[in-house]
Amino acid sequence: MPDADPVVRPAVADEAQQEKPRKEQPKPVAPPAPAARPVRQARVRSRHLMAFLSFFLFVVGPTAVSAWYLWNRAYDRYVSEAGFSVRTEEMGPAIANLFGALGGMSGSSSSDTDILYRFITSPDLVRTVDSRVDLRAMWAKADPAVDPIYAYHPPGTIEDLVAYWRRMVKVYSDGAGLIDLEVQAFSADDALLLSEVIYEESSSMINELSAIARDDATRYARADLDEAEERVAAAREALTRFRNRTQIVDPQASIESQVGIISQLQGQLAQALVDLDLLEQSTSPGDPRISQTQRRIEAIEDRIELERAKFGFGSTDQSTSPQGEAFADLVGEYERLLAEREFAEASYAAARASFEAAVGEARRQSRYLAAHVRPTVAEAPTYPQRLTVVGLVLTFSMLTWAFLVLVGYALRDRR
Repeated sequence: MPDADPVVRPAVADEAQQEKPRKEQPKPVAPPAPAARPVRQARVRSRHLMAFLSFFLFVVGPTAVSAWYLWNRAYDRYVSEAGFSVRTEEMGPAIANLFGALGGMSGSSSSDTDILYRFITSPDLVRTVDSRVDLRAMWAKADPAVDPIYAYHPPGTIEDLVAYWRRMVKVYSDGAGLIDLEVQAFSADDALLLSEVIYEESSSMINELSAIARDDATRYARADLDEAEERVAAAREALTRFRNRTQIVDPQASIESQVGIISQLQGQLAQALVDLDLLEQSTSPGDPRISQTQRRIEAIEDRIELERAKFGFGSTDQSTSPQGEAFADLVGEYERLLAEREFAEASYAAARASFEAAVGEARRQSRYLAAHVRPTVAEAPTYPQRLTVVGLVLTFSMLTWAFLVLVGYALRDRR
């Protein structure tokens, strides 16, 4: 234990030194606030003047000029509206509903609408309408020196006329096969006339396309019908030549007549033979009536032989047909010609039925132009829409001016 005391005492002394009170540090003192700088009086600078001048240049100026032009220089334009669609008439069986009486009339497809749209805006239609109503003279009613923006500048090329046509004639489609037409002109009568001419030419074009489709659908049936007609004509001509050559209209009737003649001759021959037997039994062999009856029998037999030769029986040198032919051969040739004619007529009847069926099917699928809005006549001008145009000019000018001012201030702040 005595050995440990020297070690403990220094540690106690250190603790006593640490327990002595520390001195407090002084708190920092904030510096006095700087005095407020005096605010200078606002004044108009050059950038403010430039913004003000640019407002007049980019906003007030264009708006005032456009308003002056629209109210003092621009010509009034009248609008004629029309609406139509391509219809397909399918004569199917009537269905038992409210629209059954329509006989299956269907609407137009998008391809029909596209065709009609391209036709109305095509140079071909412009040329056709120009030849009918003289578009250059119609649109020259607005003096281009007074209204250079909206007026037509005559005479111009066909390209200029087509470009102006597409400005004055608007075609709209709602996707359901309906076409809405808006035609502008410098008078209400001209707008109505243009609208009617466009409708007439469009209807003619649809009818022409329908006729072409109908001809394509019936082309093969028509070819079969023409071929059948030629076969019938050839068969009838061959039969006519046969009748002219043989002088026989109907060999079957001639056969029946010849059979009747032979039957009568055979009856007369039988009666003559009976008479001869009676005479030989009742008279002497030298009785002149016996020789007379024998000559009669020989004449009847010769006649029967001649009549039989007409049918091809007996010796060929006994044939008495008009051209020396056996009657049986004539009958065979006639039956062959008659069979050819009947076959040709049957083929013609079948081809005719097929052709009529093809024509009926093509007619059921024929297209035509139906107007749901007839061309209208305007009582007041529709264009130019002055307030709308001035409002658009003002809006666009304001946006342009604001953008330029912001860009200018941004560039100034980067310096």
